[in-house]
Amino acid sequence: MKSLHVVFCIGLLLIAPWAALAAEADFDKDKLDCFIEPYLVVNVGSEVPGVIETVNVDRGDFVKKGQVLARLNSGVEQATMENVRARLDFATHEHERTSELYKEGIMPFYDMDKAETNLLVVKSELKEAQEVLERRTIRSPINGVVVERFLSAGERVEEKPILKLAQLDPLNVEVITPVTMLGSIKMGGRVEVRPEKPVGGVYIGRVKIVDRVIDAASGTFGIRIEISNTNYTLPAGLKCNVRFLRR
Repeated sequence: MKSLHVVFCIGLLLIAPWAALAAEADFDKDKLDCFIEPYLVVNVGSEVPGVIETVNVDRGDFVKKGQVLARLNSGVEQATMENVRARLDFATHEHERTSELYKEGIMPFYDMDKAETNLLVVKSELKEAQEVLERRTIRSPINGVVVERFLSAGERVEEKPILKLAQLDPLNVEVITPVTMLGSIKMGGRVEVRPEKPVGGVYIGRVKIVDRVIDAASGTFGIRIEISNTNYTLPAGLKCNVRFLRR
């Protein structure tokens, strides 16, 4: 019995590599070429012109949505806001004093109404001053990575972007598919994605876009697959192969 067990184990060891090769052969038979791209690429600039005071990130840095990426010189805007804040403190004090006197019957309604209106006006001015100052702060619109920095401190911002960002989770996988597969690929279908070496590995994605227009010259249509990249293990820009799973 021991001899039979040993022979059985040896047989399994011999079969395993062949099974792996067979699975690889099956994949190769059905595979299509693909390309892994960022989910989103954005050029980040300033909505107002000005001179850059600081750029807080550089190429390769990861950023969070809402994170401050850069600031423009804002001395005038900062001084304006501080001035309005001082006026707000005064208007608040005046409103409180006038309100007390009005309750005691000493101050007429006209003065009370005037103090209240003035307080509302100054509050509105402060909000406007804060918004003007905030427009000189450039924040990240996405979670992602800095792909390129175009400008540095001291340079003037007009229409040119300051930074280029890419969102890497999830990732898009673009596939050019032969027209013979039209109708066989469904939205939400599972797809096996294998990035090129040295990255390698197997990732399961889902079909997100199936083009409705066929390229007549090549007899192909495009498909977009989405794969999770939570730990940023996959870089964008890789070539890959995909196989559409039947279930």
